[in-house]
Amino acid sequence: MLFYDCKTAPNPRRARMFIAEKGLEVEPREVSIGKGEQLSDAFKAINPNATLPVLITDEGTALTENLGIAAYLEARFPEPPLMGRTPDEKGLVLMWNSIVEQQGGAPIAETLRNTHPAFADRAIPGPVNHAQIPTLAQRGAVRVGYFFDLLERRLAESPYIAGSKFTLADISTFVFVDFARVIKTRIPQENSATLAWFEKVSTRPSAQL
Repeated sequence: MLFYDCKTAPNPRRARMFIAEKGLEVEPREVSIGKGEQLSDAFKAINPNATLPVLITDEGTALTENLGIAAYLEARFPEPPLMGRTPDEKGLVLMWNSIVEQQGGAPIAETLRNTHPAFADRAIPGPVNHAQIPTLAQRGAVRVGYFFDLLERRLAESPYIAGSKFTLADISTFVFVDFARVIKTRIPQENSATLAWFEKVSTRPSAQL
């Protein structure tokens, strides 16, 4: 398998952690978003959407979204399970993964891409340029605050995001929470359950990647 990665971006890190948790070795190919390499003709021949990560399976299929990559790897390498075993667990993992993408990942990206000079005219990833809209950054910052409140409520009642076991939902959440540093936002000190969870996940070898 080939894995097109970018060490500075959150979404490739999510796939990288999932691969590591499965104990798999893949052939990495680094693509620099900072240098705009994802917009090159060579890379767009692999992924016309000009986004990362991309996993090329042994069968030659190009998987360009985290959920597709995770679903493929879970089906092919079911141990250890990262997307649940029972029907209820599987539903909860995908439910919470979707929640943290929409309520955490999206507003963090919205805040960053509509403020940082590096994303001038690149407010939305992909092959088409889009201008920054400062009001979207303001809204995003407010939504990130709500996201941290949501996490604290959930983790006060559950050891992991989707239940009693570490799953894909924890990987997504951990990466987004860690990446929030780029918008100068950290876990509030009073959010003790979230802080304890973050420290616990931080000790996993995959979190060092």
